[in-house]
Amino acid sequence: MTSSVGIVLVSHSADLALGLRGVAQQIGSDTVPVVAAGGTDDGRIGTSYDLVLEAVRQADQGAGVLVLPDLGSSVLTTRTVLDDHPRDDVRIVDAPFVEGTVAAVVTAAGGADLDTVAHAAEEARHVRKL
Repeated sequence: MTSSVGIVLVSHSADLALGLRGVAQQIGSDTVPVVAAGGTDDGRIGTSYDLVLEAVRQADQGAGVLVLPDLGSSVLTTRTVLDDHPRDDVRIVDAPFVEGTVAAVVTAAGGADLDTVAHAAEEARHVRKL
């Protein structure tokens, strides 16, 4: 069995990250590790360096990790974590949080590599809702 690209969801809200993880897990079944890193260490609105770092570790199954931040300081926090712990197989992606996550999980569940999963997440911004 081959491993899947892992997905990390970074949000200012733990509830938002966990809710999106729930949707993603139903889509990706048990094959794609999806880890939420939402809120601060003490449960407030914000982002946490330590939660992002731990989420990347948890999502890593050896096929790479794609990190989707929601906005603002979650992007900055994620970039800081990845700058402090550089790895070629961990990537932040500029994608819509919900649509990008769904596209990434579906693509990862099909066995795609990190580049393909990242591309699918980014391309989700072009999908019209109406």
